[in-house]
Amino acid sequence: MTQPRDWEREMADIDRVIEKEGSGAAGQRGSPPQLPAPPPRGPAAPPAEEPRKGAVARAWFWAALALLLAVALPIWPYGKECGLQFFFYLGAAALALLAGLAGALASWGARSALPHVVSLLVVLWSGAMGAREVLPRTGYASQAKTWLCPAAPEPAPPAGETPPPAGTAEPQT
Repeated sequence: MTQPRDWEREMADIDRVIEKEGSGAAGQRGSPPQLPAPPPRGPAAPPAEEPRKGAVARAWFWAALALLLAVALPIWPYGKECGLQFFFYLGAAALALLAGLAGALASWGARSALPHVVSLLVVLWSGAMGAREVLPRTGYASQAKTWLCPAAPEPAPPAGETPPPAGTAEPQT
């Protein structure tokens, strides 16, 4: 077993250390010890700059533009299954994402919270809308889609006509 601590002896040791430092005997109230002055620092930090004139309007412009583009993505009027129309849709999603990033940067510089939040939500939304179309084409989803549309078969001739036999020229009239 361990022996109990001798608190009187430990407190006496602490009192001796305090007396050596010159702050008076333990238990005496006196003036608080003088702390050395802190070393001088470098030049003071300049005050935070105020946003430039028109910065808040620019932030709201980018946030509103990005929001309009992001709202248009789910109501895209054209097909986006494959081919050129799909790539146009991806371009629109990327444009909405870039406008959201521009709005986030502009609102950060203007120190304007609401357009910053709107812009960040647009970035998330347009990224999700683009990923929703890209991931099935990369093999991530269970239903695979193609990037390009399959080639269309040649149209069949109209019902009343028979095509001329191969290798024969049509009569000239």
